[in-house]
Amino acid sequence: MSRRRAVFAAAALLCLAGCADLGYYWQSASGHLGLMRAARPVPEWLQDPAASEALKAKLELAQRIRRFASSELGLPDNPSYKAYSDLRRPAAVWNVVAAPPYSLTLKTWCFPVAGCVGYRGYYNDADARVEAEAQRALGLEAAVYPVPAYSTLGWMNWAGGDPLLSTFIGYPEGELARIVIHELAHQVLYVPDDTMFNESFATAVERIGGARWLQTQAGEAARLEYAQFDGQRQQFRGLAAQTRRTLAGIYASKEAQAGDWAAVDAMKQAAMDDFRQRYAVLRAGWTGPRQGAYDAWVARANNAMFGAQAAYDELVPAFEALFEHEGRDWPRFYAAVKRFAALPKAGRAQALKSAAVPATADTHTPQPRNHDKGGRGA
Repeated sequence: MSRRRAVFAAAALLCLAGCADLGYYWQSASGHLGLMRAARPVPEWLQDPAASEALKAKLELAQRIRRFASSELGLPDNPSYKAYSDLRRPAAVWNVVAAPPYSLTLKTWCFPVAGCVGYRGYYNDADARVEAEAQRALGLEAAVYPVPAYSTLGWMNWAGGDPLLSTFIGYPEGELARIVIHELAHQVLYVPDDTMFNESFATAVERIGGARWLQTQAGEAARLEYAQFDGQRQQFRGLAAQTRRTLAGIYASKEAQAGDWAAVDAMKQAAMDDFRQRYAVLRAGWTGPRQGAYDAWVARANNAMFGAQAAYDELVPAFEALFEHEGRDWPRFYAAVKRFAALPKAGRAQALKSAAVPATADTHTPQPRNHDKGGRGA
């Protein structure tokens, strides 16, 4: 990326941001600028004698996945993921999430273009920890977690697009396919102010598309490797979902309604203890190099972490059912999703769940049903 284009990219981000909270927006713009300036086209890396053969093999694999995503899944064919950046750090960004002590509803921050989202990202983990402490000082539960990749939603394709990153290029084949497909899905559809809809959609596309990659393009070893890891992931997500339901019930209980917070705290602590104990049992039955992949998550689990997990999981079954209903046809599926995205936020999720029924002999396109009688949600 040329210096002039990099400057224009940073200026564009700052112009979108305006003057409010300029310090935060500057770290965002300069952080992304550094990421883009480190990017070099994949062919240059493949010709670089200093690059390892392992890296070159992963970059070639990523390009095959990139072509597959466009040709077979209908995802955009643009400059994104055709360059590579070595960030020399363990994460692309660190996200801060926060939630009240008796709720799983995430605090939201509002940004230009992206709208309001349930996290705040930092390119420096120390800055993220400072923000988390600030949220705790406000009486919220907070957490910081590393993010290996993010999407600029196609807005920066004119400046070179989103590059492949050192933070995920070393992932096993199935995981590498999953993350590239997920981030490209955000360029198909992004609804401001609805993190759950956006992330569940991208997760559904990654799961369906990643499974198709493994089935049609990968070898048996890659399929077995992914099956082991994904099996553990689904077990963990199932446990987390059960705990979310338990916590939600506690926060809506008669004790909470009566303001008996000592009783609520006791029930909450019991639910957290049960979660950690059940995780320990799950973990003991796992094998392989990713056996402890969720240890850090479990150690810092709180309302904010459970709320963040829900954004990636909650609507995935509905999107998968909609894909089946649309005859597993990608253009039809994307068109149907966009119709739901056009609904008011307050009724969008329920309309999706209601309309996304399994395919039958009469697989007509479902019509979104607006259950929101109160106007557009915030």
